[in-house]
Amino acid sequence: MGKHSRSRIFRSPAGLAATAAVGAALAVGGTVGGIHLAAGGTDSASPTVATAVATVEPAGATPTATATATATPSATAAPTSPAATRSPQHASRGIARKPSPTPTVKKTVKPSPKVVSSGSCGASFYDEGQMTANGETFDPDALTAAHKTLPFNTRVRVTNPANGKSVVVRINDRGPYVDGRCLDLSRAAFQAIAPLSQGEATVRYEVLG
Repeated sequence: MGKHSRSRIFRSPAGLAATAAVGAALAVGGTVGGIHLAAGGTDSASPTVATAVATVEPAGATPTATATATATPSATAAPTSPAATRSPQHASRGIARKPSPTPTVKKTVKPSPKVVSSGSCGASFYDEGQMTANGETFDPDALTAAHKTLPFNTRVRVTNPANGKSVVVRINDRGPYVDGRCLDLSRAAFQAIAPLSQGEATVRYEVLG
């Protein structure tokens, strides 16, 4: 039964057409492959694949065969990485580092003020609020003093010989007008060299230039 069926299909017009088409395709494929082998025998790096396509026409039509050859492009070599061009760096971290030198601070020494004149006299103090002779408002807590003739803003060092304490005052007022006294100190200036309860002291003065 099976053998009879194969015999019937093989003898039908459609079978004959299909068989002819397959044969034609094989013939064309062999020819194309042969042509490729003959033309590209010297190029082994670019293989070519030949593909044969057979088209079966309906019954009664002339069978045709179409062969398509596909060429595979040659392989391209992968780009190589450029050679390293960076020069080796100096191993600075391996060098022992020296500590930065400590800057030396130069102390400015002020020269001692020049003594223009000196003497001894009695000194008292005052602390009443008033205007001074040079136009300032009197401040009993400032180191100032009154003198009869010395120019304003002259600096005078006043020393109490009884205890060795001294203070530098600025002349900004006139006075005192009491015999035996040449200086009238502010309350703060007199307190720096003697107790306020004493009220008056014999002092040595030095006029500074």
